[in-house]
Amino acid sequence: MKSSKVEGIRSIDFKIVAKGHGVVNWNGPTNLAQENGTTVDNHTMPKLRGYTNLSGKVKDTGYKYRKEPTDIDFKKNPLYISQNCVRHHLFREQAFDLHYADRKNIKNVLASITGLVRGYVVPATQNKRTSPLLLEDFVDQLGNGNFEQFGQAGERDNSSFYSKTTFGDTEYISYGSISIEQLQFISLDKKFDREAMEIKTGEGEEVAKLIEEYIVSIDTKNRSPKAIFHENCVRNGTIFEEGENGIMLNDDAVAVLIDETLRKLNELVIRQAKSYMYIDEVVVDYNDSTQMMRIKKDENAINSEYKSNYAHYFYAKEK
Repeated sequence: MKSSKVEGIRSIDFKIVAKGHGVVNWNGPTNLAQENGTTVDNHTMPKLRGYTNLSGKVKDTGYKYRKEPTDIDFKKNPLYISQNCVRHHLFREQAFDLHYADRKNIKNVLASITGLVRGYVVPATQNKRTSPLLLEDFVDQLGNGNFEQFGQAGERDNSSFYSKTTFGDTEYISYGSISIEQLQFISLDKKFDREAMEIKTGEGEEVAKLIEEYIVSIDTKNRSPKAIFHENCVRNGTIFEEGENGIMLNDDAVAVLIDETLRKLNELVIRQAKSYMYIDEVVVDYNDSTQMMRIKKDENAINSEYKSNYAHYFYAKEK
C-alpha cells in the first residue's frame, strides 16, 4: 500500500469581489401584507439572505401575519445572487447542451469545460461527474435596497398596481474553490457509482485522447497537458488498493483547466433586464495547507502564485 500522505497544492481557493447595479436574481412574487391588513401577491422580491415574509405575530386561529413590503433590514437580510445563477452564467455557452447528451455523444460533453469543470448528470444514462468547482452565493455589502410602487396602464383597480423591492449600486463578496482531487481524476467505471461515461473495451484511450486535445486547444502557455487512461486507478491511502477504470490528468492539464476557469470567472458579466453585475477582483490562493478556504481567515497567509506541485491523489497500479 502506498503512503496515504498527500502533499502539494490541494485546492485553488479564491475570494471574489463583484460590482453592479440593481437585481439580477429575483425570487418572484411574495405574499405580503398591505396597510389595511389584507395580503397580496403582487410584490416581487429579490433573493435576500435569511428573509422571511412572516412577521412573527400569530392569530388565535393559527394564521401567521405577513410583513409589509417596507419591513426589511438590508443589513440583516442582504441581497444575494445564488451560486446556481452564477454557475449558469459562468458556463452560459454550454448551458443547454446537456439536453442533447446521450450514450452516443457523452464523450463530447466530457471533453469540454462542462464535463471537466462544471460537472453534469445525465438522467437517461445515470452518468455523472461531480464538479471540482465550489462557489458560494454572492452576498451584497452595500444594502442599497428600496421599495418601488408601479402601476400598469389602463383601468385603475387593485390588479393594476404592483410593487418591487429594488436595489441601486451593489457590491458582492463571494468565495470559491477548485478541488485538485476531483479535477485530476475522471472515473469511467461503475464500481464506485461515479461513472462519467460508459466505455467499451479499447474506448478509454480514445476518450483520453479527446480530452487531451480539448485541453491543448485552450492552453495559452504552450504546456504539455496529458490525459492518461488506465484500467486500475487507485486512490492514495486505500486499504485494499482496489482501483477503477479512469483518466488521470497530469499537472500541466490541471493547470490549464484552472487557468481557463479563473479566466472565465474574471470575465464574468451577468446582465438581466435593467440590472447587471461584473467581476471587479479575484484574489487567488494556491492552497497547499490542510486548512480549507484559509483565504477567508487570513489573506496574508495565502500563496498567490503557483510555487509547488499539485497534490496527487491517484496512481496507476498494474493488475
